Amino acid sequence: MTTSETTRPATLDATSLRELIDSGRAPRLLDVRTPAEFETVHIPGAYNVPLDLLKEHREELRNHLDEDVVLICRSGARATQAEQALAEIGLPNLKVLNGGMLAWQATKAPIKQGKQRWDLERQVRLVAGSIVLASVLGSVFVPGLTWVAGFIGAGLTFAAVTNTCAMGMMLGKLPYNRGASCDLESIVGQLRGAGSRA
Repeated sequence: MTTSETTRPATLDATSLRELIDSGRAPRLLDVRTPAEFETVHIPGAYNVPLDLLKEHREELRNHLDEDVVLICRSGARATQAEQALAEIGLPNLKVLNGGMLAWQATKAPIKQGKQRWDLERQVRLVAGSIVLASVLGSVFVPGLTWVAGFIGAGLTFAAVTNTCAMGMMLGKLPYNRGASCDLESIVGQLRGAGSRA
């Protein structure tokens, strides 16, 4: 077994997850997208634990995650980062929803919808594209501005290679992407309440 095979997280496809939920054996569903993305659409019964908060407070969250956990994001990239962060502290029984919400919605599985907002990946494309366009157009007057476009291109390349995105992390902190229940205390309260009902 190669190193890449040992570090690949366990996944669960949307159909298998739906079967588990329908059979009454639902795992704990943690959606690691921003609160805005979560409020737009999520799997019923999922808990929103944004990736940045999960990484920062994974030790505190560990005490409330003793059963099977499925991590969810838009496409699987952020859920994979969350799985790595939780695996580092020894949390067992972690799986990533293969294909994320995109795969879940493609199977026409139940969703809970709210106010529509742009997902984080779309916001990154808008901001990066706008900066590149403004830099190229502005370079007619200030030739050095083409370097800004090059810097954004390098940043996007780095984001793809490392499967991280600094621009996405910064945009995730904007008020547009935050929600009222986006603090550790309220998330732990929700997780604790669910555990007492089980």
